Amino acid sequence: MSAEKKTEAFYKKLKAQLYDTSTWPSEYLYKFIVKSDAKKIAEVEVIFDNLGAVINTTESKNGKYTSISISVKMNNPEHVIEKYIEVSEKVEGVISL
Repeated sequence: MSAEKKTEAFYKKLKAQLYDTSTWPSEYLYKFIVKSDAKKIAEVEVIFDNLGAVINTTESKNGKYTSISISVKMNNPEHVIEKYIEVSEKVEGVISL
């Protein structure tokens, strides 16, 4: 199975799980990991600008990586998935958790 098909299957499953476990609109917690680089962190943060998001960053023990937690009210699972895709397309090397 190609990486694109795996990604498509993952998002389809996530969408179903989000509909099953939450009432929408709902608060959603995103978690990302990037190399500790102010530019990379800013690239992630700007994607959630003007959404009323609460963003927390935590640097790893050795300072090489930074985890970014973003709590934001989303309208529906499609909107949640759109943001995951936007981050993965715009921020090189990001890891979505």
